Amino acid sequence: MGIKSIEVTDRLYWLGRYSERVYTSLRLFAKSYDDMLDKGDTYGELCRSLEIPNIYPTAQNFLRRYPFDESDPNSIASNLRRAYDNAVELRQEIGTEELSYIQLAVYEMNRARLSDAPMLEFQKIADNILAFWGIIDDQVEDENTRNIIKVGKRVERIDLFGRLHASQVDLHREVRRLQGRIDRCTIRYDRACLAELGRLVEAEPLDYSAIVQTVERLTAV
Repeated sequence: MGIKSIEVTDRLYWLGRYSERVYTSLRLFAKSYDDMLDKGDTYGELCRSLEIPNIYPTAQNFLRRYPFDESDPNSIASNLRRAYDNAVELRQEIGTEELSYIQLAVYEMNRARLSDAPMLEFQKIADNILAFWGIIDDQVEDENTRNIIKVGKRVERIDLFGRLHASQVDLHREVRRLQGRIDRCTIRYDRACLAELGRLVEAEPLDYSAIVQTVERLTAV
């Protein structure tokens, strides 16, 4: 298992988190897009679910700013930019071909920004994120590199699933996958937090707030 600098490990971890955040946010946005066009006020529910500030005065403002405004730290575009920035710095770790899929996602985001009907471009962004994860598995030889990205991805998914009140089956599956992955890489984490996560997703009823708080503490060591 290759030893990596703290900076490289951190970038790999956040590449996993940001790419997952973009992917899941796109899916949520696409699911709610038609309702927001028809009813308008449903964007507030999405903000509450994701626990992001509702700084958008109208539905139309949300439909433009949340996907595309890089000055909004909670937007899909700003999270995609963070994923891209980390991927560029990690070119030697992940490879040029792997980086190209994140670049393609940025390209599709730029196209979507100019479109009156951006859902096709949004699907292409999601497809490029999926292709990125796939080629990381297929082409990156260093297991530690692959596993750090996957740990970031799982942490972000558990965080989002907790905020979105996902089913116990879904949360249990993601925590189990994280437990099976995290000791296969060199990332530092709090073992007590991981054990607590396991207990929380077994409990009934689920304490979603505690799940989010615990997974956010997991790698804050």
